[in-house]
Amino acid sequence: MDKFLVKRPSPGKNKQEPLEMKGGELDCMRDGGEKKRPRSEMPGADEFLVHSPWKQIRAEGLNCDYKILFGKTEADKIFQELEKEVEYFEGDLTKVQVFGKWHNIPRKQVTYGDPELTYTYSGVTFSPKLWIPVLNRIRERITLATGHTFNFVLINRYKDGCDHIGEHRDDERELVPQSPIASVSFGACRDFFFRHGASRGKNASCHIEPVKLQLAHGSLLMMNYPTNVYWYHSLPTRKKVLAPRINLTFRKVMALAKK
Repeated sequence: MDKFLVKRPSPGKNKQEPLEMKGGELDCMRDGGEKKRPRSEMPGADEFLVHSPWKQIRAEGLNCDYKILFGKTEADKIFQELEKEVEYFEGDLTKVQVFGKWHNIPRKQVTYGDPELTYTYSGVTFSPKLWIPVLNRIRERITLATGHTFNFVLINRYKDGCDHIGEHRDDERELVPQSPIASVSFGACRDFFFRHGASRGKNASCHIEPVKLQLAHGSLLMMNYPTNVYWYHSLPTRKKVLAPRINLTFRKVMALAKK
């Protein structure tokens, strides 16, 4: 998958250099292969916040950026806080509607965000729980790294490799048009796939190679416009994975007028 990735140039450089990767895939790399540098003086941050390079992921209609956002020590601490403090949905909010039938979600799920917002997908409307300190800390770090602000987060907890999510696009009408989605991962590294919509199914109109990523503990994947217009993404089952993973997708959501 080397052809999909390039490094962002450092300040003062105009040329982009291809990123060489083991096996042609983005593996669970934590430091981008660079030597460690002196610890940042920023409160609560370590060397990865400032010095972990951005990696660009590009294909036809695919526009993503990836980096390590939290060093291992801080990522471990945040993971434990999430396990302790996040309260997941129960009852009817753990089901989704697919082709007219209701199914249990094969993972734990919850939304947090600003109180006036709602978010609807797969036949279910979610009202977010109020922000808690650990989520605000992650959100502020994303803003510091990217310049983007977010008012809503969807959290999925995968207890092991049997929990999964099928191919889908994040294109709900509540999303601010052309806004990015910031995906932060903690815990077990899992295979993450992008598949172009025109290449899906038996009647695919063309063949565009899927993109496989492995998102590291403490990493940030920015899914920029127009990625969710053309590409579906999924986290398939991996029965050999025994440890949990928590993924947080931060979004910019509009408050829609109630009918």
